[in-house]
Amino acid sequence: MDDKLKAAVEKTKKQSARPTVSAALPDGSLVEMLHRPEEHRTLFCVSKEGEIRYEKDLLVNGRRLAPYSPRNNLLTNEVVLFPSEPAEYSTEQVLIEAIRAFIHRYVDISPLFEQIASYYVLFTWVYDAFNELPYLRLRGDTGSGKTRFLLTVGSLCYKPIFASGASTVSPLFRILDAVRGTLIIDEGDFRFSDEKAEIVKILNNGNARGFPVLRSESPNGREFSPRAYTVFGPKLISTRGFFQDRAFESRCLTEETGGRKLREDVPINLTASYKQEARELRNKLLLFRFRNFGKRQIDPALVDRSIEPRLAQIFVPLLSVIEDTDALNALRQVARDYNRDLVADRGMDVEAQMLEIIQEFQQEPFSPGLAIKEIAERFIARHSEDFQRKVTPHWVGYVIRRKLGLKTYRRGGAYYVAESEKGKLERLFERYGLHETVEAATKSASESPTQAEGNLPLLE
Repeated sequence: MDDKLKAAVEKTKKQSARPTVSAALPDGSLVEMLHRPEEHRTLFCVSKEGEIRYEKDLLVNGRRLAPYSPRNNLLTNEVVLFPSEPAEYSTEQVLIEAIRAFIHRYVDISPLFEQIASYYVLFTWVYDAFNELPYLRLRGDTGSGKTRFLLTVGSLCYKPIFASGASTVSPLFRILDAVRGTLIIDEGDFRFSDEKAEIVKILNNGNARGFPVLRSESPNGREFSPRAYTVFGPKLISTRGFFQDRAFESRCLTEETGGRKLREDVPINLTASYKQEARELRNKLLLFRFRNFGKRQIDPALVDRSIEPRLAQIFVPLLSVIEDTDALNALRQVARDYNRDLVADRGMDVEAQMLEIIQEFQQEPFSPGLAIKEIAERFIARHSEDFQRKVTPHWVGYVIRRKLGLKTYRRGGAYYVAESEKGKLERLFERYGLHETVEAATKSASESPTQAEGNLPLLE
């Protein structure tokens, strides 16, 4: 075969190959793309049962897989980062300490969040073994170190995708779906409302497997066809303020920035050595992935029943990759603190104020039941000045039925909370931080026999 024919064959292979950055093959092999910019080269690293080999491309079930070209715009502009080769790291604890030292050298964050970020980096390299995951988020004003955090921690994560400075978010769906890596995103860079709405879709759908983002596309220019884009994966986020959706807030492990002066030993500018250090750690983390892929899984014993199920759901995957007992206990305490803050925030809601009044009626002697009219009268007398709109019994009834989800019934021309809602009320009291008040009142009633004997049931 002459040189021209060989070149033609190679060109045909490349044109028919499917660009791939990673894959788990049917025979148990794990494939990861490597990028060696000094050599202007990309290739595959294939791991199976501890053995590692390198390939220019792969033939899988009659289909050829090829790594992205080193001239690909995502690689030349460092939008996505890859390791260059797997490297030995000794023990997992040594690897964690190296990650933490790197973060500490370039970022000024609290020691606890520094530890959390180190384990989160490790988690990203095996995240696909889990069905739910948390996000890592920094919140603070401009100049408080958020961008430095994204660059430093993001450069160590599994296939980091840097979206900072993007003019639109439409490419993110496609990049996330193709790369399946860690999204590094500065929410402040997306200034327009429609772009923020698109980002929220990615963030809301991206922390649990099985919720792709749907887009309608026209591949032939005529017929529109829906396409599902997978956006599940770890994410590092920086914001200036809070998210309006509290459910989304509960998915984030958050550090407040700007509360103290920058450490003197943190460099103001990043040098070329920083990139080299980051790549060396990515190389070690690649070997960590090869050794631990399929071995890390949810540990049910780590579920903390004292916190909300949503919080437990996102914390347990991260806890499941931590072997150090002190670090494990520290992160479990963080989960409890987050739970306490969520409950405290809810305690300021209209629903909490209304539940407080319902709770008062339950504790009063000779209460004939939970009448919507009486709840409304007390709520209006206590909180009507807090609202710009007119507070009416009808609106109070709406909050009770729709916002709190309580069933009501009609009796003698008046509406009451149904007797069957006693269990739901107890759960709502706990959710809004009012259960301690109930426990205190119950204890007080038990210590006062005369009053306790005069009390009627909580709900008639």
